Amino acid sequence: MKRPLRSLEGVRLDGQRALVRVDFNVPVKNGRITDDTRIRAALPTIQYLREKGARVILLSHFGRPKGGPDPAYSLKPLLLTLEQLLATPVAFLDDPAAETAVPLTRRMSRGSLMLAENTRFHPGEETNDPELARRFAALGDLYVNDAFGAAHRAHASTEGVAHLVKPAVAGFLMEKELKYLGDALGNPKRPFVAVLGGAKVSGKIDLIESLLPKVDEILIGGAMACTFFRAMGLSVGHSLVEEDRIEMARQLLERAGEKLVLPKGGVIAAELREGITSITVPRDRIPQGFSMYDIDPATVKDFGARIRSAGTVFWNGPMGVFETPPFDAGTRAVAMTMADASARGAITVVGGGDSAAAVVRAGLADHMTHVSTGGGASLEFLEGKVLPGVAALDDA
Repeated sequence: MKRPLRSLEGVRLDGQRALVRVDFNVPVKNGRITDDTRIRAALPTIQYLREKGARVILLSHFGRPKGGPDPAYSLKPLLLTLEQLLATPVAFLDDPAAETAVPLTRRMSRGSLMLAENTRFHPGEETNDPELARRFAALGDLYVNDAFGAAHRAHASTEGVAHLVKPAVAGFLMEKELKYLGDALGNPKRPFVAVLGGAKVSGKIDLIESLLPKVDEILIGGAMACTFFRAMGLSVGHSLVEEDRIEMARQLLERAGEKLVLPKGGVIAAELREGITSITVPRDRIPQGFSMYDIDPATVKDFGARIRSAGTVFWNGPMGVFETPPFDAGTRAVAMTMADASARGAITVVGGGDSAAAVVRAGLADHMTHVSTGGGASLEFLEGKVLPGVAALDDA
């Protein structure tokens, strides 16, 4: 259990410089933010600190710039969105590692806000360089990590700084992520159903292994189901199959027994193209020249019944190629069924990544108990791996 921000209630925050690691690595197209979920998720922590009179300095990475500063990956375009959401001016710190940065933070007024430039403009960020961590640490009197999406990386702004600035606590978003991914799934309401999708079994092996002893059922969708079909001796046409994982899939099927639930059939087509004519077939009737791109209506009905009867549902990975209609139907159906399960009192947790994007796209994020902001981080946490950005925070 990590020390939460709310534990600083009796600590003087007025006038203190709160160095807050956020995850503003949001999708941007043509200079416009297409999904501001991660920014909105950090607002409660930011607002709380401002209301307490703290001077708030925000650190975040954005994209994967190569070899230093790159205007294409600047955080400056996010200023307008941040100012609109908070209804307050936000200053911009061009170089948080410069010697001139510290005096600028000390001149901030109480309750004011400053967004620092992309931490990845410094090569030492991803190598967790001690000197860069020291320069970042000089910007704050206390450290708050609210960037769960980056917590699985031991970077200078996530792990390094937490050892240098004390107290180092979990922000409200980080606390919520740990609560639902840890407590709710560690001691779940039964039945506990996991819904896993996506393209490759290899990316979910550790997660499946970790979840098998804890869940009542794991519902498998997405292209990864085709590797399991092949392990069962079925023909899958031109569907994506990880040939080197077939034996592993066969072993999982044997060990899991009835816990592992596969699609009854799929929606197939000759090629992946929006609006293309598709057909629905049983899983043992996928012809040559066709690929499976979504789960079929029979599977939607089967999965839906299992989800609705669950006490806890965890979902990670789309059921099909949800970005390309008509192969988005299975993923949308799972999102709507989970929203229905939430209304019935189930704990519903969406594990970030494409699943979170699908829920947001469907307008159902507010109907889930929790939508994680961290794809890779949520998977590693559920796999039982140590998240460096969490481990470095103060214990409660």
